[in-house]
Amino acid sequence: MVKQTIANHIKNVPGWRTNRKLVIFSVDDYGNVRLDSKKARENMDKAGLKVHSRFDALDTLETREDLEALYEVLTSVKDKHGNHAIFTPFALTSNINFEAMQEDGHSSYIYELLPETYAKLADLNAQDYKGTWELWQEGIEKGIMKPQLHGREHFNVLELEEKLIAKDKEVLIALKNRSYTSISSTRYPTRSWTGAFTYWSYSENDGLSLIAKDGLSKFEQVYGYKPVHFMAPTAIASNQVLKTLSQEGILITDKPLLENYHLGKGNFKKKFYYTGKSFLVNMKSMVRNVVFEPADNSASITIAMEQINTAFRLNKPAVISSHRVNYCGLIDPKNRELGLKKLKELLNLIILKHPDVEFISSSDLINLMNNE
Repeated sequence: MVKQTIANHIKNVPGWRTNRKLVIFSVDDYGNVRLDSKKARENMDKAGLKVHSRFDALDTLETREDLEALYEVLTSVKDKHGNHAIFTPFALTSNINFEAMQEDGHSSYIYELLPETYAKLADLNAQDYKGTWELWQEGIEKGIMKPQLHGREHFNVLELEEKLIAKDKEVLIALKNRSYTSISSTRYPTRSWTGAFTYWSYSENDGLSLIAKDGLSKFEQVYGYKPVHFMAPTAIASNQVLKTLSQEGILITDKPLLENYHLGKGNFKKKFYYTGKSFLVNMKSMVRNVVFEPADNSASITIAMEQINTAFRLNKPAVISSHRVNYCGLIDPKNRELGLKKLKELLNLIILKHPDVEFISSSDLINLMNNE
């Protein structure tokens, strides 16, 4: 407990400050197809693909009911200005085109944009997905959801392409179940299959930079505006990738307080960051200082409130890190119910403890930081 308290304070010592009590919910993984359905999970279980994490077990593309229930919770509270709570979903633009890849004999990677994914699912599973993309757009229009860039895909394309060439059993089973999850290994220790911008040789960043640039250009096409904030899947991206994004208008990226930066081929260098630090031309860092994973930790509310209180005491915005999987109910409705119940409790506690709180998006915070 003492170590955690010290860590909470260290995160808030350096960097940009404000007397305003600002709360930002930064929630990763929206727009990503990981697990297709309960049936797909059962099929993969029978085929021997293991559940390595809660993401393998529960993380599905957000359904209509997921969004409806989330919107109800976020709009149930008001801040000092009468504004409801806001999610900043760090969202993907693209998913695997399972049909096209199957027709191609799974010989190469083919992707589709998120609206196409939703259109297909509205036909394949109307009960859960009909009208979901329209609800997404409604959430953006009403300011309930203000997405920013998580990338084009939430997986490493080079790793997938190499596994397709090798006819990897796990990959082919997952793809045949319209999923991409439960992958147990990668070719190199520093390349994560979920880490879209992870790499072994630094030269891989030439291709990764092109993917990042393509994802950014697709973001406006999918979500209707240009993003200014980037959070890499698994929080790892090279300075080469970040420089490419900064040249295209990204102003800030999420970083850990202490990063083990990969120089290539298993060599690392420690780097220190804080919210508001300039570390590339036109690029600043943001360090999330609150963790809220309600479906994964019975003490999630207590932990989050302690971290929020610490942030406000040290005149820092409370940047709350969370994941979509906490609010997914397609596989298990109880998972969504638990996550949203705790989210509502947290929101009510924030308002009770800090009646002068303000709910804003990450782009609002960036504007404040740049203007001040």
